[in-house]
Amino acid sequence: MTETASKKQNDKDVYIGDEFSEEEDSQGEQEVNELEGLYDLLIPPGVPESLIVELVDEFDLEPVTRLANVDIVEVDPRELMALRGDLEIVNEAHDYMVKRMHEITNGGYKSPWVDND
Repeated sequence: MTETASKKQNDKDVYIGDEFSEEEDSQGEQEVNELEGLYDLLIPPGVPESLIVELVDEFDLEPVTRLANVDIVEVDPRELMALRGDLEIVNEAHDYMVKRMHEITNGGYKSPWVDND
């Protein structure tokens, strides 16, 4: 309900469930305020789990999921992992992730599950 509609509403026009509409709106505003100043670093598909754990531990970021369009194969939005934190920390984590991915793709990555003897 919009603010003007709820102000014009009187007791005889109240329907079941309307008594909770204001509570839902206030929770939405609270959630927006909690996310203010936080940024998400989207983790592209194919990033090794060990690198994601490294990023979370080293930069103290919060893992979350977000819907995003990935136009590789599918057209529908899909859930991607994101790491949430302050802008400066997210930028540092991004640079670290790119650096580590270059090391991994150039042969610097050794899987802990494969014996390379």
